[in-house]
Parts: sequence; C-alpha cells; structure tokens
Amino acid sequence: MLPSRLIVELVRDHRPDRQNTQRFSTFYTCQLTVNLPVIDSGNPSAAASSGDNRRHLLDLSQEDLKQWLIDHGQPGFRAKQIIHWVFQRRVSDFQEMSDLPKTLRSQLAESFRVFVTVQSAVVQSSDGTDKVLVGLPDGGEVECVLLRDGSRRSICVSSQVGCAMGCVFCASGLDGVDRNLTTGEILEQMLLLQARLQDTERLSHIVMMGMGEPLANLDRVLGALNVARSEDGLGISPRRITISTVGLPPAIDRLANNGTPYNLAVSLHAPNDQLRSELVPVNQKIGIDKVLDAADRYFEKSGRRLTFEYVLLGGVNDSTDQGRQLAKLLRHRTVLLNVIPYNPVEGLPYVTPSKASIAEFRQVLETGGVNVKFRQRKGDDIDAACGQLRRNRGATTNQTLGSRT
Repeated sequence: MLPSRLIVELVRDHRPDRQNTQRFSTFYTCQLTVNLPVIDSGNPSAAASSGDNRRHLLDLSQEDLKQWLIDHGQPGFRAKQIIHWVFQRRVSDFQEMSDLPKTLRSQLAESFRVFVTVQSAVVQSSDGTDKVLVGLPDGGEVECVLLRDGSRRSICVSSQVGCAMGCVFCASGLDGVDRNLTTGEILEQMLLLQARLQDTERLSHIVMMGMGEPLANLDRVLGALNVARSEDGLGISPRRITISTVGLPPAIDRLANNGTPYNLAVSLHAPNDQLRSELVPVNQKIGIDKVLDAADRYFEKSGRRLTFEYVLLGGVNDSTDQGRQLAKLLRHRTVLLNVIPYNPVEGLPYVTPSKASIAEFRQVLETGGVNVKFRQRKGDDIDAACGQLRRNRGATTNQTLGSRT
C-alpha cells in the first residue's frame, strides 16, 4: 500500500541575520505532513503502466535469473552470460546475445525487457557534465548525471522519485516523495549513463547522491550495487562507490553490518542542531550527535574514511563562527569535509557565497585542523543540482548547452 504523499511546504520566516543582528533575512522552514522517513512505498508494476506484461530483467538478482533459467529447462550458468551481455557488452536486444541458444533468446524476449524507462530529456554542459531526465513507466521522473573529470567517469544516481527529507535548499524535495525506485530502475540509470560513453571508456565511480534518500530505500540500493560491483556487472570496486545520506542512524548501522565497505558520505550542512533542524528538518527527530555517533560506528566497522558534505549557503551557514563550530565537531575524526558552494535553485532564496566568504570559511577550517576539500561545481549551465532539471525543463525535451570538451 502506498503511503500518503509527503508534502513539503515552504514557509517564510523572518529572523535576524546570523552575521548581522541588526539586519533581517528571509529563511524558509518546512512543514511536513507525514512522518519521516518514508522507507517503503511498494513497487509499481511497469507492465501495468505500459501494457507490456513482460518482467523487468534488471529487477532479478543473478540467483533469481539462474533459478528462472533452471525452471525453464536451461542451465543456470547462462545467467552469468546474460548479465555480462547487458552490463559489459552494453547489449539490450536478446537476439544479439550470440552465445545463447536461439530458443533461449526467444524465451528471454518473450518474458523480459531490459529497459522499461525512457530518456525524457538530455542536457550537456560545456564542462563535460551530462544530465539525463529518466521517464518511468508510471509517469514519474528522476534524474541522473554523468561527470567527466580527466580520466574519471563518475555517475550520480537517484534512489527515489522525489525526496522525503525536506532539505529546504534542495530542488529534489520540493514536491515531496512519490515512491522508492526498484532495483532495476536504479540499474537502468547506470546503463543509460554508460551508454553515453565511448566504447573505449568505462564508468569509474558511482555516487548514490541523486534524487531521494538512499538509506530510505536501502534494500533496493544494495541490490543494484551488488550488480554494479560484480565482475560480470559494471565491475566497479566498493572503494569507488559512495552512498550519501542525510543521516539515518538505524539505516547507517544496517549498512555497516551489510559486509561490503562502501564509502559513506553524510550530508551535514550545519554545525549545530538549531541550524541543521532548519535546513534539514529530519534532524529535529535525530540530532547531530546521533548522526555523528552512527557515522563513527560505520568507520569502526568498515575502516573507510568518512566524508561529510556541507553545502555552503551565502549568509546562512558560512560565517567564521560556524566554521569554528564545524571544526570543533570534526577535527578529531578521520574524515574528509567536502564543502560545496551552493548551486542556486530557481524559486528558492538561497545564494552562492562570495569568493571572500568561501576563502575565510576555508581558512578557519584548515586552521582548525579539518581535512577539507572545496568541491568544484559542475554543470552550472544545465541545472545540474539534484531535482533542478525535472522542475525547470519546459517544452524542449532535448537540449544541448555549450560544447563538450
């Protein structure tokens, strides 16, 4: 049964500016109509939405596919071959899988589809960033991004249609959350982005940092990543896979006990509970201390250095005093602080900090003993921040901005 749709209502709240108590700024807080987070919203039937009764091949694990083959009089080892064709050789037509018997190819074509989504829009940035708006069988849309940086070919993948976390500066959560993505829909984003590479190029890194909260859809996210890291799948090491979260302690503990040491990135965005609860409303029910404790447990279990994400909002969380508070929280932890100057979203009041403010914030952190990196913004000319393309695209469904270098 589908839960009630989460509605995030932005409410104007005038309060003193933190850097100048004589001046007032307009902040936006969130009112949430259902409890957070949404963990399970069921899976829509792709067949029911499209009139096609075939199953989505990518929703099957290798063991599930192996069992299907055995049940249909075929040897189980064919599962490995099929997965190899789809992920390594980038083939979606069963008839092109030449090392499979013709009878099996016909059986597969009658029973399964490899792709159930469509590319609703594609935009390309002059900096080598590609963003794809993916249309789902039930009419929903999600975004995924391909980033080119030297020899790296990184992808940012969505886990939900919308987001229930309600971060007030993020476009993904402005319309609430509709549902979780299926394992197959998550994998399709990876394949769609892989298809944008040259034959000689390979995906190198995966970041679960698109639309949605990955840990609120953990089982399906892990199912997709199991394929992505497998030898016959995309063959990407867990060391090159990052799962981002707003910080859900029980789910972080589950991830730690999963046994595969993925990189964990925790979206912090504020150095204290008062401000974080304004920017990240789910924090009201958790608190920074519990988030940090869960992250510490993940580090102890996995041995992987933690990353904390901090979106820098001009005049909101970028003061030198806030930098000192942040340094006090993180200086004794084995972490990388990843600071991202804000990518503005149309209709929201937040702005990118000035260069001077960014430089001062950085100096405070480095002086405070924090291992910090200021991330270069990508895709500014194509609405590359999460959820922007879905909200901002107009009648044009395929747009190219700039030339790819």
